[in-house]
Amino acid sequence: MSDASDHVLFVTLDSCRYDTFAAGAAPNIKAVAPLHKAQSPSYFTYGSHSAMFVGFTPGISGAAQPLLDPKFGKLFKIVGAGHPGKGTEGYELVGRNIVDGFRRLGYTTIGTAAMGWFDPATVTGGHLSDSFEHFFYAGAYYLGNQMAWVNERLAEAEGNTFTFVNVGETHVPYWHEGAPWSADDNPCHPFQTVDRSSECRSRQTACLEFADRLLAPLIERHMDGTIIICGDHGDCWGEDGLWEHGIMHPMTTTVPLLIRFKGKPVERQPNQGTSPSAVKQPWLRRLLSSR
Repeated sequence: MSDASDHVLFVTLDSCRYDTFAAGAAPNIKAVAPLHKAQSPSYFTYGSHSAMFVGFTPGISGAAQPLLDPKFGKLFKIVGAGHPGKGTEGYELVGRNIVDGFRRLGYTTIGTAAMGWFDPATVTGGHLSDSFEHFFYAGAYYLGNQMAWVNERLAEAEGNTFTFVNVGETHVPYWHEGAPWSADDNPCHPFQTVDRSSECRSRQTACLEFADRLLAPLIERHMDGTIIICGDHGDCWGEDGLWEHGIMHPMTTTVPLLIRFKGKPVERQPNQGTSPSAVKQPWLRRLLSSR
């Protein structure tokens, strides 16, 4: 029988800006752990997920803290000859990516995604999806279908599970099922000259809050385990004359990050200059001792 603390949930709120999340009413997600202002590994979906799937999750550079600062200690570490773990990692995995790594450990790996970069019918989509034992490409704006599918797979699973969910509602055009505006109207069109930033903000916020409600049961199911919820990148809303993502800018690389490690919320600790090879702080020992 599996231990609840060994189940892992990884959720990406596609394109969700840090300020959207900080101001939004998302009580279920915010109950996971304190909110951290982090930097993503890329400014678009494919680049960011490719990096995250080999352990480079969003982080706080220079925090010198495991899990929050991947340079100090990754939540998911791919290990191998010449690249041993430092002892500050959450999970040490062997494989071509973290999904493969968990699968080799006997986890049932379950994944579902909304964005086209994950479409298994494409070569790039296969790169992101083919390591999962079970994978469902839903297409954008169908989180309800994704949750129904995930619940079915979890009910069938035996032993430990690794579950990944890519949420598309927070991606342009910021639309969710039942929204009172058209899914064909994108208020964040690249190179536009009309300022629609207020619509971008209100619509992405509404989509975040919609996602929070639908994700609630899945989050509750994993509260004794490990949960990471983050943006994969953000969007520009007219800053420096720029719109949307796929461009390098502080607004496209600054994202929300929340981590709960084996039932314990990961909080920011004072930076005391500790090196990974000389872990001495009591809080660090306590965090890692539960691995």
